[in-house]
Amino acid sequence: MNKKTCPERSRRILITGSDSVKERATTKLLQESGYQVVVFDNLEFGHRSAINAPLVIGDLDNLPLLEETFQKENFDAIIHFAGYIVVAESMKNPGKYFHNNVIKTKGLLDMAVKHGVLNFVFSSTAAVYGIPKKVPIKEDDPVIANNPYGESKLMIEKMLYWYGQAHNLKSIILRYFNAAGGALDGLLGEDHQPETHLISRACLAALGKIKDFQLTCPKCNTPDKSTIRDYIHVLDLAEAHVKSLEYLFKKKKSDIFNVGTGQGYSTLSVIKKISEVSGFKFDLKWGEPRPGEAETLVASNEKIKKILGWKPKHSDLETIVKTAWLWHKKHPEGYQK
Repeated sequence: MNKKTCPERSRRILITGSDSVKERATTKLLQESGYQVVVFDNLEFGHRSAINAPLVIGDLDNLPLLEETFQKENFDAIIHFAGYIVVAESMKNPGKYFHNNVIKTKGLLDMAVKHGVLNFVFSSTAAVYGIPKKVPIKEDDPVIANNPYGESKLMIEKMLYWYGQAHNLKSIILRYFNAAGGALDGLLGEDHQPETHLISRACLAALGKIKDFQLTCPKCNTPDKSTIRDYIHVLDLAEAHVKSLEYLFKKKKSDIFNVGTGQGYSTLSVIKKISEVSGFKFDLKWGEPRPGEAETLVASNEKIKKILGWKPKHSDLETIVKTAWLWHKKHPEGYQK
């Protein structure tokens, strides 16, 4: 992908949210591909120093600011990352997730329709599948979310369908599996407060930043009794977003794609790999399991490979763990230093 993929006037893309490395990796790849990017984020969890693009600081429910931004920037498409993502928290406070994820997205969709921005890429999740009856999971398998986080994402997927029917909004829904890893040069990585992702938490434990590291997955009916997940490198995830935009601009068709590798790794095997890379020996303890989690989530990625021509390049476990460890080792205090 290069600047030749864009028309004479570089297309302008609105990105909502910046708190995770996947947003920053996507922004960087879009810029390298010739797009003009504007980030809209309230910085509740994001870091200003990590955003290398024009930034509008605000919340999506600040409709006057959102209106002003749409009027000024003349966007061609939206990539919607913003939202709360912690399953356990959503089980305790579902209203927070429905308000933040669903209601605020409705305001964004209304603004997009009002200003004729009818190309929309949505950051969804494998959590919409709930407890799958079979793996690998295909896009047309039943979607029965079993926690408010997954339900909030599924509600947005349904809104996108109906806005498409009523307003000709075209959308690509990307159902992520477990996004992980960092930039190959160690300059981009995860920095959440608090950190909930397994690989980042384990890296921080290896650096002495987390003193009481515990496994929060339930014990399962799997070979080593730990949950199995499909890990997708953030650089591969970024490429899926760029290819989704190109598909929307060229084909003008809506669709849904899983973004995963088709390969599952158990939690214990991930910890073993982090131990090998970091040299740290974990004293593993099983903590309180997080409710609402499936034992095994592994994607079928045949559809995205066939239709978008996408395939993972960096998503082997070795690369994911090494790049995550490189980031945390170089930035033990995150973006604050």
